[in-house]
Amino acid sequence: MTPEAPLTFSPEVSDALARRLPVVALESTIITHGMPWPQNLEMAQQVEAAIRDNGAIPATIAVMGGQIHVGLTDEALRALAQTPPAQAMKLSRADLAVCVANGRTGATTVAATMICAHLAGIRVFATGGIGGVHRGAENSFDISADLHELAQTPVTVVAAGAKAILDLPKTWEVLETLGVPVIAYGQDELPAFWSRASGIKAPLRMDRPEEIAAAAAMRLRLGVTGGQLVANPIPPEAEIARDQIMPVIEQALAEAEAQGIAAKAVTPFLLGRIFELTQGRSLDSNIALVLNNARLAARIAAAMV
Repeated sequence: MTPEAPLTFSPEVSDALARRLPVVALESTIITHGMPWPQNLEMAQQVEAAIRDNGAIPATIAVMGGQIHVGLTDEALRALAQTPPAQAMKLSRADLAVCVANGRTGATTVAATMICAHLAGIRVFATGGIGGVHRGAENSFDISADLHELAQTPVTVVAAGAKAILDLPKTWEVLETLGVPVIAYGQDELPAFWSRASGIKAPLRMDRPEEIAAAAAMRLRLGVTGGQLVANPIPPEAEIARDQIMPVIEQALAEAEAQGIAAKAVTPFLLGRIFELTQGRSLDSNIALVLNNARLAARIAAAMV
């Protein structure tokens, strides 16, 4: 933990860390920008409950009032969920410090959550999907900061792969170049967010949380920088098969290009349009995979204690 960092811990998280109990970090962008009120609050409460049910303590991370809040009380979680997206900065590595210094409200993405979790001494983080290399990045150079964060911050991130709207082969290639271990959980193929299959063979496979925890511990012993990504496939009953979701993604991408949507506006547009085209099924699957990742992350955190 860095004493100088402006961290505020919820009583539950403070007690857990003091007693060296397993703790799992959670991002907050999915709350402020992922879905509307009150579904966002209900989802956040379900994810926190899933972590507790699997033997760990949840620590939802957000910036409020010049402090990085590690763990939110019920009151703070409700207040964040009711914050309009326009009033909450979407924080990555580049703007985290500015938000804190200016006393603004900010929701953490994967990269910012990893930074804050590491500052707080939390080693495991559960999310939906990581960012990555966007389609057409050879022209736009649009590559998520999440990838470089995985290469330098020692946090184990549990996700259902990278978001399927991205260029998945290039995303995995960049992670390989950066030396990030990409571990498929329980299967030989990397998952693709809404789908269990991507057509891409996993570089590493592990079948037990204890294996993943041991790998993280060995990285620390060897002095190898960075974290590791656990690609956890969506439960079979919740998945949208690849041959069903890919035409929808291609249509949404074509519409975004036709409308000139670019930069940070791309992902929210695509996810919203995919929600419409799947008649809400993509959101149901998204919630299911986040809950599944939370359960696995709790078991990994417990194995690290």
